Amino acid sequence: MKIAKILAATILLALPASCLPQAQNWVASWATAQQIPEPQNALAVDDLRDATLRQIVHLSVGGPTLRVHLSNAFGTEPLHVGAVHIAKPLGASAAQIDPASDKPLTFSGNSDVIIPAGAEYLSDPVDFPVSPLSSLAISIYFDLPPAQQTGHPGSRATSYLVHGDAVSSTDLPGAKKFDHWYQIAAVDVIAPRKAADVVVLGDSITDGHGATTNGNDRWTDVLAERLQASSRTRNVGVLNLGIGGNHLLTDGLGPNLLARFDRDVLAQAGARWVIVLEGVNDLGGFTRLGDPPRAEHAAFVKRVIASYEQVIVRAHAAHLRVYGATILPYTDSGYYHPPASNEADRQAINAWIRIPGHFDEVIDFDKAMRDPSHPDRLLPAYDCGDHLHPNPAGYRAMGDAIPLTLFSE
Repeated sequence: MKIAKILAATILLALPASCLPQAQNWVASWATAQQIPEPQNALAVDDLRDATLRQIVHLSVGGPTLRVHLSNAFGTEPLHVGAVHIAKPLGASAAQIDPASDKPLTFSGNSDVIIPAGAEYLSDPVDFPVSPLSSLAISIYFDLPPAQQTGHPGSRATSYLVHGDAVSSTDLPGAKKFDHWYQIAAVDVIAPRKAADVVVLGDSITDGHGATTNGNDRWTDVLAERLQASSRTRNVGVLNLGIGGNHLLTDGLGPNLLARFDRDVLAQAGARWVIVLEGVNDLGGFTRLGDPPRAEHAAFVKRVIASYEQVIVRAHAAHLRVYGATILPYTDSGYYHPPASNEADRQAINAWIRIPGHFDEVIDFDKAMRDPSHPDRLLPAYDCGDHLHPNPAGYRAMGDAIPLTLFSE
């Protein structure tokens, strides 16, 4: 027996790589960043007791087979999930599904699963062909609620909740509706060998504040559409890992960028590129309650740049290319009301981002979005009205400003 194993191993080593069994290329088609929902965005405890939650996600790349990631990342106790079904929704803003498409997911062959506290769990692969830029309905039955909810408040997509086990129901009449996701983290598909993902790290401007609910018109959605329209890049997926209110240096809404880097970037199937658009909340928060002395401004700018350097080092260690996006202008923001010194800090940080040799490439959103007559302000046509976040036209301009050649290697 031992000789036979040695001979088999010797034969495998002697075979050319093209003759060896090839691993399936799993690539994430959709993903979202996890956090503890703020009190105003959390569900009441009994909402998820003996309840079905149907959530709609918008995919980027397609494939014949998929798997779903469930998350208990911030759970303090094991989470029992009674059943999970997937189906094709009949629309982007309704609970109805195509009953012929409904399929149960399994976990190690079982219809239910217990997810340890702090963990993520992948379903078994299921044959379920999905087209690029299509939507997927994920229906989860909870017999008992999570001890601590894990979710993503800024879904910009409507979810539906009813009591009882209704995972395969064609419709959920009378469902409670809200625009948040809970306990779901990613959807992977089997894709061609060269398929890969661009992972986008950001704050509310990436998360899509000011975008259309159920409209899928964030700048990352625009980028996904453009990639699909080109034969050279249609195997590139786009993953939006933005969190509204996120920070580089401190925990704002959700963990700070470095604290979430491993889960939100390195753990994504097929990650090859990273776009970083973070810093406006650090900048705005630094002077929100007063203008510190000049020396503190210089130290603050150095800390922001050091955080970018950490992202670059960690991305390169994982053989990922990382692209820096310049921070958009936000003078006249009613929330941050930045002084002139704050604008100087933004300019200093953007100047560092633009220097060749720091990031692998630069995406100059500042240049694309600023008012040429008042470069410290958003172009009015792109402003959602708060002078901080773009509107859908602004998100379209951001998505259009990214050279697709960055992802055609």
